[in-house]
Amino acid sequence: MDKIDKQILNILQANARASLKEIGEATFLSSPAISARIAQLERNGVITDYGAHLNLQTLGYNIKAFINLEVDPKQKLVFYPFVESIPNVLECNCVTGEYSMLLKVAFPTTNELDTFIGELQQFGKTYTQVVFSTSVGPRGIQFAEE
Repeated sequence: MDKIDKQILNILQANARASLKEIGEATFLSSPAISARIAQLERNGVITDYGAHLNLQTLGYNIKAFINLEVDPKQKLVFYPFVESIPNVLECNCVTGEYSMLLKVAFPTTNELDTFIGELQQFGKTYTQVVFSTSVGPRGIQFAEE
């Protein structure tokens, strides 16, 4: 991956809808050259997805929380499909430490969060932190200009 690939990645992370023309103007390459580079980045697994960032509060999801969960390794075969089926789970990470899972969730109300935590407790002990504010939201890796 060279300097131009990194420029392309920075542009796409800021705006996944950037046109080939816009990217070409920023990198001084033709649209076909940009298209070929993006295709290569996709084939190499560097670019895995494109999406839109949503304002959860505007959509009525006013409660964001992080839930630590202690899951017995033997339960993972049941836990993973369960957690995958819950649309309110934004992320689920297997982590080190006292708790084996860290979930990022969003719910419209604390009652719905409480109900979900009750369902999670079939898998083990939980520890929940409700988010008051977010100073740095989800973002990609920004590559330095060389």
